[in-house]
Amino acid sequence: MDQRLAAQPTQTYARQAAHFEQVPVRETAPQTGTANTNGQPPSGALQNPDRGGIDMKVAVLGAGRVGRTIARDLARDQEFEVTVMDRAPIALEAVKGTPGISTLRVDLSDPGAIRKAMKDQELGVGAVPGHMGYRTLQAVLEAGRPAVDIAFFPEDPFLLDGLAKAQGLVAVVDAGIAPGCSNLILGRMEEEMDSTSRFECLVGGLPVVRHWPFEYKAPFSPADVLEEYIRPARLRRNGKTVTLPALSELEVVDFEEAGALEAFNTDGLRTLLKTCETPEMIEKTLRYPGHAEWMKGLRHAGFFDKAPLQIGEFSLSPREVTARLLEKMWTFEEGEEDLTVMRIKVDGVMGGRKEQRTFFLLDRFDSATGTASMARTTGFTCTAMVRLVARKLYTEPGITPLEMVGRDPASFDFVMKELEARGIVFRQETEELQG
Repeated sequence: MDQRLAAQPTQTYARQAAHFEQVPVRETAPQTGTANTNGQPPSGALQNPDRGGIDMKVAVLGAGRVGRTIARDLARDQEFEVTVMDRAPIALEAVKGTPGISTLRVDLSDPGAIRKAMKDQELGVGAVPGHMGYRTLQAVLEAGRPAVDIAFFPEDPFLLDGLAKAQGLVAVVDAGIAPGCSNLILGRMEEEMDSTSRFECLVGGLPVVRHWPFEYKAPFSPADVLEEYIRPARLRRNGKTVTLPALSELEVVDFEEAGALEAFNTDGLRTLLKTCETPEMIEKTLRYPGHAEWMKGLRHAGFFDKAPLQIGEFSLSPREVTARLLEKMWTFEEGEEDLTVMRIKVDGVMGGRKEQRTFFLLDRFDSATGTASMARTTGFTCTAMVRLVARKLYTEPGITPLEMVGRDPASFDFVMKELEARGIVFRQETEELQG
């Protein structure tokens, strides 16, 4: 039986469909610059009159749901000339004809093809599935271009830090909602508060209408969702990194505006374990109650195993088969509504007083533009970072997760204002803690 979530967002705002205007473009060499300390774009950073208003040529690598949202948002004004790259013609067809966007068929599994395609671009946005993410980012950097990336890849992004720094390139990683905004907020809180003692992030993207048996649909690649349920979850307790199975420590959390949701451990802290000092850190994924038990059962039965299984003359990976089968059930129909729920709590000391700061987000499908909530929250965080880098408001070379960006108050405010302008608003509360 279908159930519809009845909660409505507390904030009200008018969402407007993006309107695009075709502008002439000319090629130019990539620009370099130094850090801007006053939080304002340097003179001439935008609206270059020699290029018809276009300041930077940006390639979006990956034409999935989120990649398309990123491309359309970047093309909404005259700041960027956007090229969307993908191997699949059907994916490129979805943005073909959009003013300000051109398409290019590129095999994104081939680093050489990426390097070649990036020669005519000035910045690369990585929006590929997680298993392709690291090599895609590496190829963009090898092409000598700065990057903003959202791929949930398992490799350590700091392995590419030397490559980026050697060329003076900014490389922003995990530039989505979580990891992404969650990192941005913790970075700001660690910098702003006298000390922080605990960080908790609960986050999930969900369909509004629940269908048996899984009561879930994937706003991005089902293979990446399965990766969340397989990859061991790293947490920090008492200042030490602890590794637990994904889907562990299940609890039910009541949200005033979203109802009861289950929360379980996933490997979402990622770079925070290297860059942040908060002694207690945890991230949990949110789903409708009952979903985790289904996933545990499939995992236990071997459906998530990666090693090929020999069946007669065929060799098949159970995980690949499972992802393909679930894709049919987990793909959103055109116009089907989703929502994103996020709650971040940071405990610490400010001015000698113990307090807890809470950031809450409930975002919904945008019916005016037909844009999924998870595509909005992930994609618009990414485009805010692209604009931050393009305007040279953040110029520190090397691998840059968003907690590093959040430590700069001007950069933090810039990203938050970009999100607010698109209807993505975090409600903030501060509560004094006793003891």
